[in-house]
Amino acid sequence: MEGVIEKVTAKVDRKADSVQVQGSPMPRYVTLLFAVACGMSVANIYFAQPLLDHLSSEFGIDYSIIGILITLTQIFYAIGLLLLVPLGDLLNQRRLIIGQMFLSVVALVIVGTASTSAVLFAGIAAVGLLAVVTQTIVAFAATMAAPAERGRVVGVVTSGIVIGILLARTIAGVLTDLAGWRSVYLVSAVFLFLLVCVLFRVLPNREREVKRLSYLQLLGSVLMLFAQERLLRIRSVLAMLIFAAFSILWTPLVLPLSAPPLYLSHTAIGAFGLAGVAGALAAARAGKLADRGYGQRTTGFALSLLLLSWLLISYTEQSLFALAIGIVLLDLAVQAVHVTNQSMIFTLGAEARSRLTAGYMVFYSIGSSAGSIASTYTYAHFGWEGVCLLGASVSALALVYWAVTRRVSVIPRK
Repeated sequence: MEGVIEKVTAKVDRKADSVQVQGSPMPRYVTLLFAVACGMSVANIYFAQPLLDHLSSEFGIDYSIIGILITLTQIFYAIGLLLLVPLGDLLNQRRLIIGQMFLSVVALVIVGTASTSAVLFAGIAAVGLLAVVTQTIVAFAATMAAPAERGRVVGVVTSGIVIGILLARTIAGVLTDLAGWRSVYLVSAVFLFLLVCVLFRVLPNREREVKRLSYLQLLGSVLMLFAQERLLRIRSVLAMLIFAAFSILWTPLVLPLSAPPLYLSHTAIGAFGLAGVAGALAAARAGKLADRGYGQRTTGFALSLLLLSWLLISYTEQSLFALAIGIVLLDLAVQAVHVTNQSMIFTLGAEARSRLTAGYMVFYSIGSSAGSIASTYTYAHFGWEGVCLLGASVSALALVYWAVTRRVSVIPRK
């Protein structure tokens, strides 16, 4: 049996290795495996959001302080984008992905077995730092894919990220109700370890010719890419704006839904994440349109939907159906622009895809953080109407910015 497994694995490895040489399509199961890996990895940094009350009571941490856990995770995720993701252009990507995911398993076990608040905070920081493996996977998938299918592959893989973000809160709530908050991290560690074993078998061990740079030179070259590539700057700003709009919706959404006159339960509120998943899945086709040269048109159409979605979302207290449709449109629009952005910037140079991803995703983090802070402040002072107006304003700004910059075309690099 072992000999049969080794033969099958060798055949899979040879097939994956041949993608770049022969330009053959990437096997669909490999694309889906990448999407699952991304979804599971990114979900780890969102598990804590619905668990803050449990963590506060168990570790004796005041409510005014426990929220730092979420901020700490996002800070270390941003640090990982800058310090770890660029390594994909310098080191063997297979070893980098497997190594980071294995360390993520260790970090999850540390969180799930933490006995003091110091250990908890250290484990959460490590989880955030190592979750950036998702971006290394996206860059690796773009490298493995044939040029004609790169947008489609990127679309499927990044859909896994959005789905992981949206389902993390629901999964955490269900597992906590069944077996306590620690089960969330320990169950995730088990499944992530099994996934590491699968990836160890499936990922091709491809050695690339890379420029010999020191680590500091590698990090400095990320800034150089921004200076050299106008398309990267434009698409990064769009990422900042769309993910600000994304956070403006999702961060304070629980507040109006749990307050009068709606009084929805946490289970019912979590179900709205499923509407977001539907939008994210629908947007995976945006990558195919980018492959056909319709990236700019797709962006304009998606940003128009993003602006329209806030009109429906503003009727939250009058119609939950309108909210659900608005969520589908918003997540569809955000994911469509995100997929198109990455498909376009990945044409700027195969040798720098990890650094392009790192620089681009820094703007994603800035937008997400700013949107979260601005939305909670706005809700506290102006209510849900103020939040919707803020989200619509950011969405309109993104649409205007695209209209002004849309003539920047993509010039593929050899």
